[in-house]
Amino acid sequence: MAACLMKRRYVPCLVTWLLVSFACFATTMTYGPDRVFQIDGKKVFPIGFTTPPPPDGKTPSGKNGIQELADAGATFMRTGKGDWSKKEIAFEQQYEDAAARNGMHCLVYLGDLASIKPGDNQREAMLRDVVNRFKNHPGFGAWKGADEPEWGNHPLQPLVRVREIVRELDPNHPMVLIQAPRGTVESLRKYNVTADVVGADIYPISVPPGIHSQFKTNTEISMVGDYTRIMDKVGEHKMPVWMVLQIAWSGVTKPGKKLVFPTFKEERFMTYEAIINGANALLYFGGNVPKAMNRRDAELGWNWTFWNNVLRPVVAQIGNKSPLYPALLQANSTLPIKSNVPDIEFCVREVGDEVFVLACKRNRGTATVTFSGLPANVKSGTVLYETGRNINVVNGSFSDRFAQFDVHVYRLQ
Repeated sequence: MAACLMKRRYVPCLVTWLLVSFACFATTMTYGPDRVFQIDGKKVFPIGFTTPPPPDGKTPSGKNGIQELADAGATFMRTGKGDWSKKEIAFEQQYEDAAARNGMHCLVYLGDLASIKPGDNQREAMLRDVVNRFKNHPGFGAWKGADEPEWGNHPLQPLVRVREIVRELDPNHPMVLIQAPRGTVESLRKYNVTADVVGADIYPISVPPGIHSQFKTNTEISMVGDYTRIMDKVGEHKMPVWMVLQIAWSGVTKPGKKLVFPTFKEERFMTYEAIINGANALLYFGGNVPKAMNRRDAELGWNWTFWNNVLRPVVAQIGNKSPLYPALLQANSTLPIKSNVPDIEFCVREVGDEVFVLACKRNRGTATVTFSGLPANVKSGTVLYETGRNINVVNGSFSDRFAQFDVHVYRLQ
């Protein structure tokens, strides 16, 4: 009886302590005019997965799956299945806890709570409960609104109502809106009032190529850059841009479709092209698609084969443990650097005395590319992720060779 009384006495105290602890460690996610995100004042480039491994899932080696993603340099994971039952709320709690343990944050999909019609008091009450439940969790990062609303011709006002409720309850975290690769800048832009962040998903790898896109003039993987620029225009060059890139999707897994994946070179190109063209965050879609997994991965609940062979090396190059990462936390430089080859896409970032140039070639053929306009004090540098490759800068210029879909990352000083 004494033991029971002690349990009754201390369990409420423990619950209160946990709630107070979560409030003390609650995150705030903001961004300024440079559109670079900050979590509790610390700059971050969100890199995540839609959706991640199970919260208690394991890699083939027996390591916790969420820890594996974080160790590679990832920072986010998109969670929430969209059906906010008690079971789903408990499942989200597991993800939030796993994120907090591993220094990551959740982008929570509101799903069936992302749209509320007038008078739907039951759904509004559930939305308020979900927001209040997770907004102060140390593993929480941002909200994801309705999925691809322009393509579905979703009524605007029910989405605006959700945005108003979320902003009222949680002014400390942004709402992210991901559109399909459809529509026009004008038709997409009308949905900006429902979110703080815009973005799009685009999956170019298929047979035949490019069937995910509405545009048939470019069926190459360089459409990633095209859609990133479109979303930057949609956001009027003011809203941050999140791009969702391909692991696997329905266009390669449905009956009659050929299962194909991006190669390392293709995934790397798409990743850097999105960043070069203005992406402020990246998510990789399809690691959880069962039809894209082999038997071992299906048992573990995630595509660890693709992760190990392709995606982990890419994430390691841009993740929060990489030598490039500080540059991803800066706005584009105003240095007057130019390229002599039109189909070279590049951006320039400055970190202290170092100048980073991220460059890729989108079209066919091989070219010698000259970059000019570097400051006079920049004399040399290295090509990151290419062992033993150094660059000499003479009179503010240097040259290098590019083939189609090549990416070179220069760290100059």
